[in-house]
Amino acid sequence: MSVLVTGAAGFIGSHLVDRLLARGESVVGMDSFDSFYPRGIKEANLLAAREHRSFTLVEGDIRDAGLLATLPESIDAVVHLAARAGVRPSIEAPTLYADVNFTGTSVLLDFAVTRGIRPFVFASSSSVYGNNRTVPFSEEDPVDHPISPYAATKKGAELLCHAAAHLHGLSCMALRFFTVYGPRQRPDLAIRKFSRLLLAGEEIPRFGNGSTARDYTWIDDILDGVEGAIAWARAASQSLHSAEMANEEGRGGGRSDDGRRGAFEIVNLGEATPIALTTMIALLEGAFGRQARIRPLPMQPGDVERTFADIGKAEWMLGYAPATAFEEGVRRFAEWYLAEGAAQDRVPGFA
Repeated sequence: MSVLVTGAAGFIGSHLVDRLLARGESVVGMDSFDSFYPRGIKEANLLAAREHRSFTLVEGDIRDAGLLATLPESIDAVVHLAARAGVRPSIEAPTLYADVNFTGTSVLLDFAVTRGIRPFVFASSSSVYGNNRTVPFSEEDPVDHPISPYAATKKGAELLCHAAAHLHGLSCMALRFFTVYGPRQRPDLAIRKFSRLLLAGEEIPRFGNGSTARDYTWIDDILDGVEGAIAWARAASQSLHSAEMANEEGRGGGRSDDGRRGAFEIVNLGEATPIALTTMIALLEGAFGRQARIRPLPMQPGDVERTFADIGKAEWMLGYAPATAFEEGVRRFAEWYLAEGAAQDRVPGFA
């Protein structure tokens, strides 16, 4: 059987593909190679995977139902990472973000329902919490006030997953990622962007007074959580199938007391340690041995003041135990960036 990973050529997706292949899974990777950043970087992300006999790459858009219908019949689980990314760009193109992130998720869920694929893991975002005043952010907190179109599309897609689980018996887990970083990080994200500017001697834009904070989460810790979510979704699917079989044989089971046919959960994946912007810049300075030139700028629309994950649910449901302190992660990222990332950032088309 195979796992379908959408967004397979991206930062998190390519790492997940490598992790699944290493543990013996067969993987169907799907990516549109969108022009949000240079194709050459995404191609480099998949170099190892494309040499693996258990990996199949399908280039295309998750909104293309016809293409989805041609995917291998062997797929038994979906990890949906593909999305139009970025809070600030979503303000400039809200309709595009809604189409890719919301409509695309709906098309992919329909594909899963049609194929009878129950395990479904969806990559949501800590952005859905907005400027929640209660910290740390809990999955039980109300998230009805997104402050960017990107956040709104992620919340909307969570609701689509819930509806699919309720109506069609899917086992869906929505993972709210908190600022993932590490090798292959997207070029537009702060740690990689600041590294490029720092080494070039250019000014680093600092929005606000530097007190904004993010719950930076190392890529390997995130992958541990995603693997746990896949295992949960598969186990939940098997349990639901057994209950349905028992119901058909007159031994009870089937729907739960509230009428739900499937399973749906929302889980935070973070490091549970917010890091101030000024601290992040200082650690990059130390890792690269360079002093940053700072260009102060006003806060940007859509930016949240801080993110801070309550990971208690992830710990007990998934065995999640993030192990990489931010200082160590920045050191490892700097090593990768000097060895590979800096050269990638010079490929044609990078801005």
